[in-house]
Amino acid sequence: MNPWPAHFWASSPERLAIAAAVTLGFSAFARVLRGVSPSGALAGVALGALFAMTWLSTRLGYSRKQALGLAERREGRSAWQVLANLAVPSIGSVFYGATGNRAWLVASVAALAEAAIDTVASEIGQVGRVDARSITTWQRVPAGTDGGITPTGCIAGGAAGFLLALLSAAGGLLPVSQIWIAVSAGFFGMLFDSFLGATVQRRGWIGNQAVNLIATLAAATVAYAVMVLG
Repeated sequence: MNPWPAHFWASSPERLAIAAAVTLGFSAFARVLRGVSPSGALAGVALGALFAMTWLSTRLGYSRKQALGLAERREGRSAWQVLANLAVPSIGSVFYGATGNRAWLVASVAALAEAAIDTVASEIGQVGRVDARSITTWQRVPAGTDGGITPTGCIAGGAAGFLLALLSAAGGLLPVSQIWIAVSAGFFGMLFDSFLGATVQRRGWIGNQAVNLIATLAAATVAYAVMVLG
């Protein structure tokens, strides 16, 4: 019998550090071999940062979330959850590679920012207070309710989105002057995610993965529109 629980790898900070080092190492190695451009290597680092931020926010206050019945599964997110968050930025990157239009690149970063903002806002919001506010009625609702938001969660999520966009700018994925586009579009996507959660998801019409996918698409669409129209 395996003496370690199934979640041991993900729940160990030391192993998380190893995973981060491996990600950085592969990015650097691929760059040395000219397998990726500098921006491509930094894109890998940005994805690693997204993973780290969401992992840390998920584990913060885990015991309290368990008591409230809101904790993420110990074995981590499923393949469908990951796909829902990364499908849109991946498709945007493909379109950028095919067309060379940097609007697609900014849209991809916005989608990644939305994923970071939404996850961190949800997890931190659940730690900071017992109840939240419904985005549609502004009435108090229990923590973890679909469509519920908190000031603490919004601030923490916005900071996470800004950090991800800043790392993307440092890697040349977008100029510093366009960071606000990615972060603003990502924040809009998070609010749209909450709106969908309070309406169609709460009614059982669509699931959480579909909401996440639509929200990242909304963020990417807003960013792309701003780039094209601006």
